[in-house]
Amino acid sequence: MVCMVSRQGRQLQRYSKSGSRLVVGCIPYKYNPGDGGGEDLDRSMEVLVISSPKGNGLLFPKGGWETDETIKEAALREALEEAGVQGNVQRKLGKWKYKSRTYDAVHEGIMFPLNVTEELGDWPEMHARERKWVTVADAKEGCQHPWMKEALDRLVKRLSNSSSSNNSNSTASAF
Repeated sequence: MVCMVSRQGRQLQRYSKSGSRLVVGCIPYKYNPGDGGGEDLDRSMEVLVISSPKGNGLLFPKGGWETDETIKEAALREALEEAGVQGNVQRKLGKWKYKSRTYDAVHEGIMFPLNVTEELGDWPEMHARERKWVTVADAKEGCQHPWMKEALDRLVKRLSNSSSSNNSNSTASAF
């Protein structure tokens, strides 16, 4: 059963040694049916973006990493609360420092890929956010956060390398 209320407050929030709030997020993605992850990821893959509660552009699900959860549990929770998706969290894309647009503070954002396995009809923030599957190009164009665009670039590069090595392995094994 899915909890239909988002976590609130900062009492369990994690901070870095330098005092930055630790924020964890993910880039939810899926391959288009029948494509199976072809050479051109912009056509074969879609990413899920969400609206900011204030309506300022598109972003990927992210939020505070709390002391009672692992980093991957935090990424899964944020994807569920903000975008209503579940899936498999994969190897970390990286860590970025960025200035909060809401508070006068610097955060450390850690991003993961999330291979989506389920899209829920109801989720905790469904009335506060819109979600939309878009191409990689559309996500880059609509996202106002340079660090999120860089995380997306890293995901595309990783999946492209994985796809090309899988294709070369299958070709080599055919001989």
